[in-house]
Amino acid sequence: MTVPGRRSSTFMQLLRSGFTDPSAAARLLDSDALASVRTDPVLLDALGATADPDLALLGLVRLAEAQSGDERPVLLDTLVSAKPLRDRLLGVLGASEALADHLARHPRDWHALVTYEAADLHPGLAEFEQGLAQAHDPIALRVAYRRCLLSIAARDVCGTIDVAQTAAELADLATATLRAALRIASAAAPDDAAACRLAVIAMGKCGGNELNYVSDVDVIFVGDAPNGGGGADEAKAVQAATRLASHLMRICSETTIEGTIWPVDANLRPEGRNGPLVRTLASHLAYYQRWAKTWEFQALLKARAVAGDPDLGAQYIDAITPLVWQAAERENFVADVQKMRRRVVDNIPASQVDRELKLGPGGLRDVEFAVQLLQLVHGRSDAGLHSGSTLDALHALAAGGYVGRTDAAQLNDAYRFLRAMEHRIQLYRLRRTHLVPEDEADLRRLGRSLGLRTEPVAELNKAWRRHASVVRRLHEKLFYRPLLDAVAQLSPGETRLSPRAAGQRLEALGYADPASALRHLEALSSGVTRKAAIQRTLLPVMLGWFADSADPDAGLLNFRKVSDALGKTPWYLRLLRDEGAAAENLARVLSAGRLAPDLLMRAPEAVALLGDPEGLQPRTHEALAQEVLAAVGRAGSAEAGVAAARGVRRRELFRTAAADIIGSYGTEDSPAEEDPGALVDRVGNAVSDLTAATIAGALRAAVSHHWGETLPTRFAIIGVGRFGGHELGYGSDADVLFVHEPREGVDEQEAAKAAQTVIAEMRRLLQLPTADPPLLIDADLRPEGRSGPLVRTLSSYAAYYRRWSLTWESQALLRAQSVAGDAELGARFIELIDPLRYPAEGLGEDAVREIRRLKARMESERLPRGADPTLHTKLGRGGLSDVEWTVQLMQMQHAWSEPGLRTTRTREALAAAHAAGLIPAEEAQILDEAWVLATRVRNAVMLVRGRAGDTFPSEARELAAVGRYLGYAEGTVGELLDDYRRITRRARAVVDDLFYGA
Repeated sequence: MTVPGRRSSTFMQLLRSGFTDPSAAARLLDSDALASVRTDPVLLDALGATADPDLALLGLVRLAEAQSGDERPVLLDTLVSAKPLRDRLLGVLGASEALADHLARHPRDWHALVTYEAADLHPGLAEFEQGLAQAHDPIALRVAYRRCLLSIAARDVCGTIDVAQTAAELADLATATLRAALRIASAAAPDDAAACRLAVIAMGKCGGNELNYVSDVDVIFVGDAPNGGGGADEAKAVQAATRLASHLMRICSETTIEGTIWPVDANLRPEGRNGPLVRTLASHLAYYQRWAKTWEFQALLKARAVAGDPDLGAQYIDAITPLVWQAAERENFVADVQKMRRRVVDNIPASQVDRELKLGPGGLRDVEFAVQLLQLVHGRSDAGLHSGSTLDALHALAAGGYVGRTDAAQLNDAYRFLRAMEHRIQLYRLRRTHLVPEDEADLRRLGRSLGLRTEPVAELNKAWRRHASVVRRLHEKLFYRPLLDAVAQLSPGETRLSPRAAGQRLEALGYADPASALRHLEALSSGVTRKAAIQRTLLPVMLGWFADSADPDAGLLNFRKVSDALGKTPWYLRLLRDEGAAAENLARVLSAGRLAPDLLMRAPEAVALLGDPEGLQPRTHEALAQEVLAAVGRAGSAEAGVAAARGVRRRELFRTAAADIIGSYGTEDSPAEEDPGALVDRVGNAVSDLTAATIAGALRAAVSHHWGETLPTRFAIIGVGRFGGHELGYGSDADVLFVHEPREGVDEQEAAKAAQTVIAEMRRLLQLPTADPPLLIDADLRPEGRSGPLVRTLSSYAAYYRRWSLTWESQALLRAQSVAGDAELGARFIELIDPLRYPAEGLGEDAVREIRRLKARMESERLPRGADPTLHTKLGRGGLSDVEWTVQLMQMQHAWSEPGLRTTRTREALAAAHAAGLIPAEEAQILDEAWVLATRVRNAVMLVRGRAGDTFPSEARELAAVGRYLGYAEGTVGELLDDYRRITRRARAVVDDLFYGA
């Protein structure tokens, strides 16, 4: 019993030694189990050196109490006299609650640590097989397995072996265990064992000799007849081998009183869990040659024969090895690689992403995946890369110049640290987990087990984040920087990628023309200028963003063009280097299609918009009109004035397109826009406001050129169709009506001539051949169409509508809105047409039938020949026309009594119809979804191709780019087309019900 005076001293000593509960520790030290050593200072120091002194002391007391009468003194005497054993035993007890439990159940197993006291004695496969040799049933095998595990864990926590050696020994122990389990299964079914040959192929970390403490052991089983015969003998042999393999899996995986060894997972076999558990070698080869996907060859990188028939296992490895290293030559390799590169962590619960060591950003899987991909790309011509071990392969990649040596060294350190964290987390309770614990005590134990003793938790978090950050940049470091070293050649004597290897890597990353890509890289990064130095900093990141698009070649080419144009401008490279998202924004814009890059090339200085936090925000109509009119007013001629206005239009189209692309793609710091409807509305409003401002500027220029300040007639421009509805896309014409009213004292013929002249001049100015895109003005929706006069007076419109107006003309006026010119005249025109488009008491039956007849005729006559009606966004099934005519019919029938329907905007009218109870919520949502999707497809086609279109592109790369804009990953355009057909099919069903009354 401790006397009071000594209790305080012991308490402080325990506290200094790292115990978190000195009172409990003092009571344990006073227990009878430690009577002979409780005062030995060596013991206290040794306990204080463990990861968790409290846990170590508790485990030691339990172990001592479990010893028989004669054994306890032997244990305690050895403990204080033999330092290597003391460090190992207490190290295990302080790091693993599960192994402490094992020692308490099997108190003599501590002797296993004596066997390996010499620091240079490392057990291998033979020693582990010997350690498991006496296990003849599953329970005995579990006990023997844990006994062997003790020897590995003891040297691991003491630092006698490093993380790579620990992983290799764990793989050797797994190999020995699989052999022992197969031996037990064969003894239980000798007839099956005699009837077949069975080879066990280790995959994953076991196959790569880099296993965790607790991990599924991935395997593939190969079976054959004893004499290699076919037919019935072969079928019986496979059945017998299947029973043996199933029994082997149960022996290792089932839980008993001694727990579980680890699950044996055979899901990497051909066809996964749906395929047969055992196949013959010929069956495996037939599958891999015909059906296997690229990821399956990636998995086979680590295949290793470990148990069963050695000749059959060797035959399997010899047969599949050439297939693995030919995978990069497969037709679909690039697409498969892009899918693998873009793998996401969506299946990780959001609450766990930041704690995931394996699958999270900057985790172990990032390193392993990157190394394996580089092996597949370059291993076909370099056998030195044929290694199943991640660290060995990384070393070989660095030695061959495929990865920079500094980068490889940093990644090696990061991977070792993360694997060490994973090992110690699993060792504590021998549970399969990759989550960093949240509990402070667990973090403290983890940090101390890794040698972080001053501030274990803070130091652990700092080191973890630092290493994860290195891994997070692995695509930049592993994939792209060696490409720059290959073309810049600034460091003589360094091993670097050959032109062939560089081309192979670019091709695997999705670049269709590697030779041109290398020339662009050389032009951008070679030399010793400040410009080249900054480019070498930027390009590794930019190349990764380009590779994440549907057209990496176009992105890189466009970047070179912009850099050539602005490279001598001091702010350009500084903007990309220093302004956060500017570089990623530029990469997204340059690789998303033709429209935005074409707009930027005509005025590269607009790239500055991408670095301004407000640069991608659409400008108001008032601000646009003010800038355009001011520019026209300063110009010396009509041509110069409209050229200035068109320059503003080009810049603002680029702003809108860039914001649309970035909002659709998202960036690392800003996810993609969640509401596609908001993107559509933003584009429609921005382009419509910009078109109105440009037309107002052209009108001002035309009037000033011929008449000075005042036109002889009052003149207004009315936007109709998508223009009036604020729904213009990038490729839309401006549909308008022209109205004028002679000023007092002006002859009507003179006024009409002036109006005709100003229209002709506006059209001419807006279509002059320049570097800026033209703006086409379309007046075909005027009374009498193309046969009618181009411009009318307000009274002429009134007379026409009173006497001759047809139902379709009233319908066309639903989206009429004054957009430019004399505002008061425009307002009177709108007042004039309101009774036509919103007829009192709605439409009569004849008018409804006429609208339906016109719609049906349009569907049958106007759809282009050969067009797929399920994929035509404008006239196809459930497309824009279907939705708009349905909404417009409701407006003409009910807007007289429902003010909310008196809007020129389709989505607003649809929402108002639902609010008025004219359409159920579900059907309104179906129509809105179809209209938004069809509009986005049209916008995407224009962004990608640089010209308008109402159907999906037929060229594969263009279709993929449309899919990427719409949020579909590479290789999923089939899903895009299926989704489009499904959504529009549902919309057409609603149209049939509401519009046709079917």
